[in-house]
Amino acid sequence: MNHLLCFGFGFSAQHLARLLGKTQWKITGTSRTDEGVSAMAVHGIHAIRFDALSAIPMDVTHVLSSVPPGVNGDPVLAAYGVALCLQAAQFKWVAYLSTTGVYGDRAGAVVDETAELTPNTDRGQRRVDAEVAWQAVPHLPLHIFRLPGIYGPGRNQLESVREGSARRVIKLGQIFSRIHVDDIAGILAASIAHPNPGRIYNVADDEPCPPQDVVTYAAALLRMKPPPEIAFEQAELSAMARSFYADSKSVSNMRVKQELAYRLKYPNYRVGLQSLL
Repeated sequence: MNHLLCFGFGFSAQHLARLLGKTQWKITGTSRTDEGVSAMAVHGIHAIRFDALSAIPMDVTHVLSSVPPGVNGDPVLAAYGVALCLQAAQFKWVAYLSTTGVYGDRAGAVVDETAELTPNTDRGQRRVDAEVAWQAVPHLPLHIFRLPGIYGPGRNQLESVREGSARRVIKLGQIFSRIHVDDIAGILAASIAHPNPGRIYNVADDEPCPPQDVVTYAAALLRMKPPPEIAFEQAELSAMARSFYADSKSVSNMRVKQELAYRLKYPNYRVGLQSLL
């Protein structure tokens, strides 16, 4: 039986586990809290605290890390990098979930996986450093997936419009790429079925667009008045929120389509939001 070990069991890992759970898979997830462990166990996931995993089980065949790097580097590699190296031969597939923030700002231009990595935020640079660190682990059948903005059930602009927390911040020329979490799971599963160690994949839908367009469409679906437009220069944004507006680019997904023969379930935000509604 295939055994997937998930370092971190967040939004993307949960949906991959749900997809694989329809077949013959054993799933193990880690969490830094007892509450997280309990939540996984309720859903039939073999759960363990991240700091209580004394070793990587010898029956693990697949590894997924969705743990973000910190100021001191990648915590998974710090704790288990040696084990990953020593046990590399037992793994059929290893994946690290990175972000498209590694490309930095491209003023709306298209980027593919061959583009130079020029992050313009500290978070983006940490991701670049983490990718390099994962690539340095010898003999690991590593695949890197670079994700843009993620949305899906319970985490989308329909929810924020309903709650009154949505904002239409206008920054001239700003476009983002995004991806539905079900398509993340589908792309990861396609890669598991057709592994290509060393490969990097952009995971994005077909239609990058200004973020305010998504809010406007969500409000229209709900038959609600959209929030007022606010100029970026006048918007009161947290440092984290402001950093998202530091980059403007269109992320190419051609490699996923051509090499993994993956067909997006939600090729744009309109199809995705209609389904979520």
